[in-house]
Amino acid sequence: MLKIGLTGGMGSGKTTVSKIFSVLGIPVFYADEAAKNIMNENAALKKGIINLFGKEAYVNNMLNRKYIADVVFNDKFKLDQLNALVHPVTIAAADEWANAQSSAYVIKEAALMFESPAAASLDYIIGVYAPQHLRLQRVMNRDNVSREAVLARMNNQLDETIKMKLCDFVIVNDEQTAVLPQVLDLHKKLLEMAG
Repeated sequence: MLKIGLTGGMGSGKTTVSKIFSVLGIPVFYADEAAKNIMNENAALKKGIINLFGKEAYVNNMLNRKYIADVVFNDKFKLDQLNALVHPVTIAAADEWANAQSSAYVIKEAALMFESPAAASLDYIIGVYAPQHLRLQRVMNRDNVSREAVLARMNNQLDETIKMKLCDFVIVNDEQTAVLPQVLDLHKKLLEMAG
């Protein structure tokens, strides 16, 4: 079984693309969603987050996402420390999940693929590309946040051009090019590669 990564900058359309693969019968692990759950459920990780951010990190035993976001998007060192705590636990959960699947290939969808050790355990990586102006607009609309807030978050991610060069395959989601035929072609290719 092939382990395929799926990544792209915020607002690129990763989730849309992964949902198409899912409809095609390919299991998808949503790393960002899994990480959110793990941060609420894993006792050792919770302890590490509280040690790093203080007791304000959790409210009613649930991660105080707004508080954490306000800290890490203004403090790169704290963001790196948080990622160092969360990534290994999430990568282990993804590996355990993948080993339980029986399809020709599986997909791990994650925003931070190359910024973490996650890429090392994957056979191939698909990038979803959209120009920055489109990604900005999509995230502003989706999250109801300012342009400045989105740019601050984007600045903590690997440059999109570099990210796409590191990918084995790129799906263009620029509202000019149809996404579905690209996904179908890639699905066929990956099934062949999986043998």
